[in-house]
Amino acid sequence: MAPIRVALIGLSASAKVTWAADAHLPYLLSEIGRKHYELTALLNSSVEAAESAKATFNLPNLKAYGDPESLAADPDIDLVVVNTRVDIHYSVVEPSLRAGKAIFVEWPLTEDLASAIRLTNGRPVPDSIVGLQGRVAPLFLRIKDILVAGTIGKVFNSEITAYGNLLERERLPESLEYFAERKVGGNPINIHYGHMIDYVHEVLGDWESFNARGQIQRHSLGVVGSEKHIKSDVPDYVSVHGTLHDKGLTVPGALLTATFRLGQPFKDDHGFRWTMNGEKGELRITAPGPFLMSGDSYYGPVTIEHYDHASNEVKKLEWDWPDWQKALPIRARATAELYERYAEWVESGRPSAVRQEREWPRLEAGVRLMKEFDDMFAQIYKDHRLNV
Repeated sequence: MAPIRVALIGLSASAKVTWAADAHLPYLLSEIGRKHYELTALLNSSVEAAESAKATFNLPNLKAYGDPESLAADPDIDLVVVNTRVDIHYSVVEPSLRAGKAIFVEWPLTEDLASAIRLTNGRPVPDSIVGLQGRVAPLFLRIKDILVAGTIGKVFNSEITAYGNLLERERLPESLEYFAERKVGGNPINIHYGHMIDYVHEVLGDWESFNARGQIQRHSLGVVGSEKHIKSDVPDYVSVHGTLHDKGLTVPGALLTATFRLGQPFKDDHGFRWTMNGEKGELRITAPGPFLMSGDSYYGPVTIEHYDHASNEVKKLEWDWPDWQKALPIRARATAELYERYAEWVESGRPSAVRQEREWPRLEAGVRLMKEFDDMFAQIYKDHRLNV
């Protein structure tokens, strides 16, 4: 079968973030990636910027585009992959979706719920991927398998606490000043907490109902390398608790509490802790931080522990990356799994039904999560103290 021809948006010689280069390019250029895909084009803010990226990443044979409409009109592109700042996701990908191309959009899908619904026309988009990689990361597949096996019985309640410890508490890098502007849609709550709550939902189930509270603990943030200060209207602490829909792994009315705080945890403490209390035992997952879908929290041990109530013993439960993923840089591994599942579907003739263990998140999954965030922020901003 002919390879899936890919255009990559956001691979830049001067990118403020390097996700396209770190998470997408290694797989697309790898031996396993080239069995299914052919990288054929780049889209940047101008043709000159795309040409510069070609030179930087030694991709001389790719087409270079400077506007989304021209890319959308190219009949020799099948899949358009978006890795830009969130508030331009819609403008760069909508022409290609309208032209009938498949699209892969990183999370967050767009800057707000209204634009996400406008992008999809409120309908499923089968020929699509949204970058919620945690759903297919081996750690969370392993946790789900442990629960399915009945190791701790059905879950009564779960608590997850995480810290956005890739960023400082009181300062932002100059390249990420927009993290302090909620209207942009790309900030630690949407990105870091968003990925985290999505893989929790994938394992345990979606909210049945929830209550959310938040704080802007630091209204003014410094900028690294300067005396500048910027105003923030983005919460740096959120706490959400509620009941979960029963998907077979929890008791009816099971409770979840999810807490996220920007900045570092208590000195020498875990940056991520997730516990599940079940009928026969408990699970505890700990890691340096919550960025488990991207590889940024694997600079220390990521452990699963099982406390068996009957024996009163605690044991570590092993997990690992598949060998083919180990051949890739760590930030590319879960993203590679998304590509693999999508290619398998395309090469099987795009069947209407997909085996549950080979499913991947599509745009409608992103829209659902955007709706959850819309509801969450509506609750948080009822507190007039945040509207400053």
